[in-house]
Amino acid sequence: PAVNALSRLAIVHFLEPSDELGDPYYIGVRLGIENRCRNLGTEIVKVFHSDTLPDPGLLQSASGVIVIGKHSDNEIAWLEQHCRHVVFADFNPQSDTIDCVHSDVSQATRQILDALDRMGYERIAFIGSYEHLNGETQRFGERRCRAYIDWQQEHRKFKPELLALGESCDLGQNLRLETGYMLAKQILALETLPDVILTANDNMAIGTYRAVREAGLAIPEDIAIVSYNDIPVAQFLTPPLTTMKIHGEHIGETAVDLLLERLAGRDYTKNVTIATEMIWRDSCRKPESKSPSQAQ
Repeated sequence: PAVNALSRLAIVHFLEPSDELGDPYYIGVRLGIENRCRNLGTEIVKVFHSDTLPDPGLLQSASGVIVIGKHSDNEIAWLEQHCRHVVFADFNPQSDTIDCVHSDVSQATRQILDALDRMGYERIAFIGSYEHLNGETQRFGERRCRAYIDWQQEHRKFKPELLALGESCDLGQNLRLETGYMLAKQILALETLPDVILTANDNMAIGTYRAVREAGLAIPEDIAIVSYNDIPVAQFLTPPLTTMKIHGEHIGETAVDLLLERLAGRDYTKNVTIATEMIWRDSCRKPESKSPSQAQ
């Protein structure tokens, strides 16, 4: 009965379609949802929104709603009020009543920094963004950025000049190629260059590659680059990009499974974490002791 229970699914996305195309990671999350729904014979309604909330009628006509990405407390409360069953994908709303599935990017950040530290990288720079949520801007609130600062401070290595953050932080738009390029130029203007730059996503890494090349430097000989997401183009860069793979498609598939469980009668809340996976390529040195597939 659970399979037929999900006859119509609404996807609520915080990015406009044109913006979503700019970040292949989110396309992966959506494809995971769509593939699972195709197998179930579920009809999908897509609702994109930036400033305005979706039409409640669209949501109420669906058996379940999957919300992709970051939303404010007001939006979350509104969605809970207007949806029969709602699951958040790629965002943890910190709620005791709402199901969600996401990856722990704070833990992933610590894993990356531990590995770079073991390999002897001393000056580790970070390029990322401000966090913008609930009408407030937190300069160091974004989870990867916060984990980077905390790790560096614990190891007594924190140098504020090695941290470059984009301010145009609405709706994920700060993690763009141009922002990565601009922030990398800022880091490359320092008197003492970093050994490695960690960028908050692969788009920013691509912008960073360009800035490093324009500065006449080689990757990874002069500066190594490490990132997050493992979008399809990452392996085709020169050199191929070392990146923490976040399994967007698995996040999407699991969100559908959580809805099915709710429709089948589960009456408690689930918060599912999908493990990340480090993909070592040639944009940085590789750990010697482990083969790439084991290097977590």
